[in-house]
Amino acid sequence: MTTATKSRAPSVAPTRKTGRRRNPADPHFEQATAEFLQWAQANKRPKTVRSYRQCLARLAQSFAGKRLNEIDPFAIEKHKQARITAGAPVAANRELATLKALFNRCREWGFFHGENPAARVKPVREPKGRLRYIEPEEEGRLLAAAREPLRTIILTGLYAGLRVQAEALTLQKADVDLRHGLLTVQAAYAKSGETRTVPLNAVLREALGRAMSRSQGAFVFARPDGRPYHSIRTAFRTACRRASLAGVSPHTLRHTFASRLAMAGYDLRTIQELGGWKELKMVERYAHLNPRHKAEAVERICSPAGPLIGPERAMPDPSGSDG
Repeated sequence: MTTATKSRAPSVAPTRKTGRRRNPADPHFEQATAEFLQWAQANKRPKTVRSYRQCLARLAQSFAGKRLNEIDPFAIEKHKQARITAGAPVAANRELATLKALFNRCREWGFFHGENPAARVKPVREPKGRLRYIEPEEEGRLLAAAREPLRTIILTGLYAGLRVQAEALTLQKADVDLRHGLLTVQAAYAKSGETRTVPLNAVLREALGRAMSRSQGAFVFARPDGRPYHSIRTAFRTACRRASLAGVSPHTLRHTFASRLAMAGYDLRTIQELGGWKELKMVERYAHLNPRHKAEAVERICSPAGPLIGPERAMPDPSGSDG
């Protein structure tokens, strides 16, 4: 790093006496990016850091060389429109969210003063696609096609709503209370960053008990040497192929968990707490009902007194004349 670069770089080192951060003047986008990523590596999950890197690399194509106070809503909107034109509207939203987070963090550090310009740019409206969830008969085929421990991992997604990669595969025996029928997802592995506890139904309780008795070491789902699994995608795809299931991924298990709760009549707040969604609006997309369930709901409102419409009769002449 050159002397000129060092003079521009915003230092975030705390002072010896107060512990407060020093206040640099208008850092460049690259310098703010470096500080932001350093913070993210210490505070966020690796997957989130990778996403930040990708978004910031794309944002750099529009904002490299600019100081933070030179990046205004017009410039950000221009970047968004360019991404839409390139056919990447969803990526544009991710980049806007990352830029907003960067500005918020820099404001907290005293690197930037004023209103967050990214907060004034509206995200692209994303179309809502159909959420795939697993029907009961499909569940039976999938479980029959899966071997252990994949079978119990699938049950953990279906009946406890755990995110397979981040929460199920990192689940430790100490977090499963078979006696009281409770499963705890620790904050370190939860996407929301908050610990949550999920009650176990009888099927999952028994399955987890067997899995824990088979595995070696601290993890519920572990290899023979006690190391946890890092992915189940290949095995899951194989099971789906054997079960003749299309459009199903490990995350479909979580969709199914939330959808079944909604179809059973549970309120969105309960679903949010059980699934560990940070905001209630994130649950609304899972609260859809399939057409068959809607038909059953309408059928149930029929009067118990029986049909109110008698045999079909000729309608009287409105004029009152018989001829």
